[in-house]
Amino acid sequence: MIDTKETGREFGRIGRRIFTEALLGANFGNMSIRTNDGFFITRTGSYLDVPAEPVFVPLEGPVPEHASSEFRVHREIYKTTPHRAVIHAHPPHAVALSFLNTPIIPIDSEGILFCPLMPVIEGEPGSEELAINVAQGLLASCVVVARGHGTFAGGNSLDQAYIRTSLAEHSCRILILVGKCH
Repeated sequence: MIDTKETGREFGRIGRRIFTEALLGANFGNMSIRTNDGFFITRTGSYLDVPAEPVFVPLEGPVPEHASSEFRVHREIYKTTPHRAVIHAHPPHAVALSFLNTPIIPIDSEGILFCPLMPVIEGEPGSEELAINVAQGLLASCVVVARGHGTFAGGNSLDQAYIRTSLAEHSCRILILVGKCH
């Protein structure tokens, strides 16, 4: 059984790192941790650097009020992939490249080593289409970019999903700096 208060502290620790690196702005973005029969997710409108207590969402059935609007995406990821944690952020360089590149292919050594391909997928924020496309993308890569929207990174832990989110933004920044963005 996952302790809600401990999960909230973990969300705050990772959320502060995400916010400090400018991987999102204001109260955009969300994160979740898988349990046996569902997952804990940030509340809608929650600031990730000081999140409110997370909401439990079952894998099937009704979704509690106040769950993040991206609950469909997180739910589909947990039904389809082996990931145990998910972070959705809005890193500006990754979002910018999503308008130009399909897929995004890193050229820096860390990107090549840890995430050599970032699929760019389609779908409106919070939609079933986005949920299916992200989950399918995360079967092929540890990070996907929703065109014009943001990244979804999966991992065994929030730490791993955070590192992958940071790595994706770093690789996209390098692509832009060297002019490899078309």
